[in-house]
Parts: sequence; structure tokens; C-alpha cells
Amino acid sequence: MAKKEKQILKVDETIKEEVYACDCDIAEEEFEWVGQDDSKMQGIVRPSVGYFKDAMRRLKKDKVAMFLIVLLLIIIGLSIFAPMISSFSFDEQHLAHANKGMFYKCSQGGIHIFGTDYLGRDMFTRIWEGSKISLLIAFLAVGVNAIIGVIYGGISGFFGGWIDNIMMRIVEIVNGIPYLLVVILLITIMPSGIFTIVIAYSLVGWVGMARLVRGQVMQLKEQEFVISAKTMGASPYRILVKHMIPNILSIIIVNLTLAIPSAIFTEAYLSFLGLGVPVPYASLGTLANDGIANFKLFPLQLFLPALFISLMMLSFNLLGDKLRDAFDPRLRR
Repeated sequence: MAKKEKQILKVDETIKEEVYACDCDIAEEEFEWVGQDDSKMQGIVRPSVGYFKDAMRRLKKDKVAMFLIVLLLIIIGLSIFAPMISSFSFDEQHLAHANKGMFYKCSQGGIHIFGTDYLGRDMFTRIWEGSKISLLIAFLAVGVNAIIGVIYGGISGFFGGWIDNIMMRIVEIVNGIPYLLVVILLITIMPSGIFTIVIAYSLVGWVGMARLVRGQVMQLKEQEFVISAKTMGASPYRILVKHMIPNILSIIIVNLTLAIPSAIFTEAYLSFLGLGVPVPYASLGTLANDGIANFKLFPLQLFLPALFISLMMLSFNLLGDKLRDAFDPRLRR
């Protein structure tokens, strides 16, 4: 220990000698004035990141969100291509092979991965065909609701006054009528089909989007950029389309993601009651309706469509929550 302390003292003494050696007068001629570097002073060290780019960056860092996106892409891809490459058609009946279990090998060639139903139809093909129809109805209905709700709510919130009062009273009247009663009534009156369900759902499902957009537009129309656009003579259409809607687009996307599970459940519920797509088409609701008749003997026929309905609804709901967190500017780092 003594040797180490002596070494440390020697090092300190040499440092002191160097410091004292440098403690001398320095002439001004040895300095040179280089001036200010304007390019470095005005340069941007950190690259500019847009709102959506920053939101996507934070979304990519979320492993749960990326897993949900991949899962939904797989479900959508299989619902489109699985019925095309399958060895069986979704409406092909073989009564000799009715109510078979999973991975049943057909005598005519091919394997029923999910078994067969009470008419001998391949459950694997029917599940993915039903998923495709359910997703198609949900996407179409939610898309129509978004278009109607954004236009209606944007006009009501932007103009305000007596126009807003009249339009909101109409919304309250539509919202006061029981939702499922309107849908069931329209489906019973109109001919059954995919577009009938979409129209029936769209006639009453746009109210929530309209209220959301109206509230956001009423907040934005008092901002400086909107007042500047009005002062410069911009038309109401240009202000809504170019300035307001892009600023609330993230909220609309999140709301659409959360509205898709509701549309899937509504379609499944109506199809389960026998008010869905007509025969021979199949949706997840009609498959659940067919499976409940043989639930005690063959529970797999009800379990599979119920599993896919729950999986899609849960995935869209969780993804909507993740998108809401990603688009929230308060969480920006």
C-alpha cells in the first residue's frame, strides 16, 4: 500500500509541474478571429419528424401492436386465398362424410382440416369464407359510416349556429331509436344480402362518428391557422378538406379501428338470428347458428366460428388501443 501511495504522489507532482509550466503569458498574436459560422448556427442538428412518421415509429417499437398487425394480416390473407386453394368448395355437400372430426381424410381425396358439418361440407373452407364475408361487411359498413359521419359532423361543427342545432336534433332522434330494432326492421323489409346488412348498419351507425368529428372541428375552427385561412378567402370546403380533416385524421383512424369489432359482432348477431347473409353463403354468424344445433354432440362446429369471432374482435380492439397511444401527441418523446 505504501508503494502505491508513493507512486500516486509522484504522478501528482509531475502533473503539478506540467500545470505550472503552462502557467505563462500568451501573446494575443497567437490567437486568430475566425468569425461566426452561419451554416452551423442555422443548421438543424435533429432531423424533422412529421406527426404520422413519429406515430408510426412509436407503433413499430410496440411489439404487441406489431404482433396484432401481423395476426390480422394473416387472417385477412387466409380469408381471401384459403377458399381459392382449398380442395373443397364452401357449399360442396357430401352427406356420407357428415359430422367428421379434425384432419379427416376424405375417400375422394383431400383432408378436412377442421372436419365437416352436418351436411358434409368442409369446415376449414367455410370458416375462412365466413371470415371473408364478415370482414367484408364490417369494412364496408364502417367505411360508409366514416364517410357519412365525417361529412355530417364536419358541416355541423364548422358552420355552427342554427345549422348545428338542426343537425344535432336529427342526430338525437336517430340515436334515440333502438339501434338493433332499426337494423332488424330494415333487414326484414329489404331483400336479404350482404349489401342489405351494410345499408341497414350504415343508416344508424354514423351517429358516433358525426359527434366525434363535430366536437373536434368546433375546437379546431378557433385555431389561428383556420382564422388565417378564412382571412385569406379560403372556401369552407377547402378549410375542411385541407386544414381540419387532416388534423383529426388520427382520431378518425382510431375510431374506425374500434368500430370494426362492433360491426363484426352485429353481423354475427344478426346472422345468428337468421337475418344475415342468405344460403348458400356463409358468415361466422351463420356458422355459429348451424353449429348450435349439434353443439352437444359436435361442439367443434360451434367452437370454431366463436373462436374466430372472438379472435378478430379482440385483435381489432387491442390494435385500436395501441393506435390511440401511438397517435397521442402527449406521449411523444
